[in-house]
Amino acid sequence: MEIPEADWWAAGLYVGGVDEAGRGALAGPVVAAAVILPPGEHPFRDSKTLSPRQRERLEARVRAVALAWGVGVAEAAEVDALGVLRATHTAAGRALQQLALAPQALVTDYLHLRTALPLRAPAKADRDSPTVAAASILAKVTRDRLMAELDAAYPHYGFARHKGYGTADHLEALARHGPCPLHRRSFAPVAQAALFRTQSSDKNDPGLI
Repeated sequence: MEIPEADWWAAGLYVGGVDEAGRGALAGPVVAAAVILPPGEHPFRDSKTLSPRQRERLEARVRAVALAWGVGVAEAAEVDALGVLRATHTAAGRALQQLALAPQALVTDYLHLRTALPLRAPAKADRDSPTVAAASILAKVTRDRLMAELDAAYPHYGFARHKGYGTADHLEALARHGPCPLHRRSFAPVAQAALFRTQSSDKNDPGLI
């Protein structure tokens, strides 16, 4: 396996890896993370291949060994206003701004950021690049924790279980309760649930003829 940042490491560059979590969810923010690792062997791999316990353990290791790391968030309202791709870029930019060390090159998982830095954005970078894998772990764990906290504020939807993704129980809760402020109303299942609730309310309004 060829590591995308290997030659940059050999040249002595600080390489920032960027990845996101929550881009496809129906509710909650997009969370991006940026990580600069020291050159060498690292145990990090794509967060999607890890169990929650493995992610938690490796997230602590990312924070311990990284030369710098940062997290950026784009809220659901920003996703609706900007579109999910621009909101993802916004979250990534905020994560990069949090780095205590300036990167000299960037690797992302097919996220073509607008930057003056040298950028590599291959598909499956979260599999092949330890730096991007570290960012994927940090973004995923951060977002999962946030959704678990938000579950207490909006207990009808099960955010602690499904983290805002379009599972069957989430869609059922949407149909029953309608969207809450965490939902992305520009996403079709949420928009349909909101429209259904509005139509149902109109039919049940005794003031309507």
